Amino acid sequence: MTRVLVAWCPDWPATAVGIDAATPGAAVVQGQVAACTAAARAAGVRRGQRLRDAQRRCPGLVVRERDADAEGRLFEPVAEAVAALTPRVEVVRPGLCALAARGPARFYGGEEALRVLVQDTVVEAGHDCGTGVADGLFAAELAARAGDGGGVVPAGGAAAFLARYPLSVLDRPELADLLRRLGIKTLGDFAALPSGHVAGRFGADGALAHRLARGEEPRPLAPARAAADLSVRSGFEPPAERAEQVVFAAKRLAGELHEGLAAGGLACVRLEAAVGFADGRVLRRLWRHDGLSALAVAERVRWQLSAHQPADAEAVWGGVTWLELAPDQLVPDEGRQEGLWGRTSVTDRIARAADRIQALLGHHGVTRPVLVGGRGPGERVVRVPVGDLAPGGLPEGPWPGRITGPAPAVVPPVPPDVELADASGAAVVVSARCEVSAPPATLAFRGRPAAVTGWTGPWPADERWWDADRARRRARFQVTTDDGAAYLLAVEGGRWHIEAVYD
Repeated sequence: MTRVLVAWCPDWPATAVGIDAATPGAAVVQGQVAACTAAARAAGVRRGQRLRDAQRRCPGLVVRERDADAEGRLFEPVAEAVAALTPRVEVVRPGLCALAARGPARFYGGEEALRVLVQDTVVEAGHDCGTGVADGLFAAELAARAGDGGGVVPAGGAAAFLARYPLSVLDRPELADLLRRLGIKTLGDFAALPSGHVAGRFGADGALAHRLARGEEPRPLAPARAAADLSVRSGFEPPAERAEQVVFAAKRLAGELHEGLAAGGLACVRLEAAVGFADGRVLRRLWRHDGLSALAVAERVRWQLSAHQPADAEAVWGGVTWLELAPDQLVPDEGRQEGLWGRTSVTDRIARAADRIQALLGHHGVTRPVLVGGRGPGERVVRVPVGDLAPGGLPEGPWPGRITGPAPAVVPPVPPDVELADASGAAVVVSARCEVSAPPATLAFRGRPAAVTGWTGPWPADERWWDADRARRRARFQVTTDDGAAYLLAVEGGRWHIEAVYD
């Protein structure tokens, strides 16, 4: 497990819009509360609240609209200050940066000495800061958020450190609510559950959250080395003197980089953007990638240049002679966002349109289908919001009662009811011991009977028995009829329905 140091600037969205910690009762909103001051929190304002609820708890609340561009631009001097101590600082998001702690800790006299040095450096740059060191990014961030400016979690102690935290730190309200109803209240309780059972009962996101609770990486690390250099580079002759020239080139290079990764079946976890200046200086910055569009990559290059722009905010000091984008960490691509409306890739225009629709309908208003683990064919597809990474790391089994291949051609959104009868005309019944009352003889769909020429089953499935509202008990059959059709049938509560149709 990699030792990670995290530098966290609290309430960064509020800082970026000019709200300091001394401002009483202030909040930044983006549809709902995105950040607030300590005084607002003391009055009951919380991140994620609706603005109306926040104003009811704090009547004098000062409200500012969130400015994501300002957050990125203003955090660049913080990242640059940390990079002056050690290279390869990764900006996870504006307000939070991270670096591998092993080498710098040996140079500066230990992890605690490095943590204090980074904290003091950010404070001297004019910002409040907490720093933490732990195994993995998740534990290190929580250590940075701990009282008295953060702390160091001993190597191998991430699971014990996380065990006392409430489920709310996972930032998954629905999962946390379900776990609490099952008597699981802390990350330690959650981590004690068998990982295979968690994946089967709580899905892909639950499996990822379980890895975090156990102090592991959010997904199994599988670094891949590219057969060829996938970095892309652009030179400027004469040197580019305006930031817009560099940003435009960054957008084009990001598109070329994404095409190269797709051709190699790879995905980029972390991206390095390097900018060469006319005076010989080179500015390198690592950015957490995880599905950034070409436009988002270009925006991060703009933030990177912001610390080197003069007062007119357009010209780049000294001029830029070259720009290079290089994938720093590669993993096998286990699924990526498919194009909408028949296109092979998502263009920036489509991405912006999807963002606007999501702003109107909510984050889950625009989704795409992604294959995951499950028993039935309809359960093996989940809807993932456009822009999110596909869930990964799900085990393939054992999924008792799973229907094996070949996969059906049609899965109706609403399974139609049918009647399955034996040779005497009586309905076929499956007992609690999964015994079939008689061999199926006819299948009636929409009033038209067809003779059953072959059948196999049943495959029982007793699912989510721990949740009374979502519990299901059913059995599946595969049948063929004399008209050449093949069906996957399921019986539940004494009623038969078509779950899928084979081609």
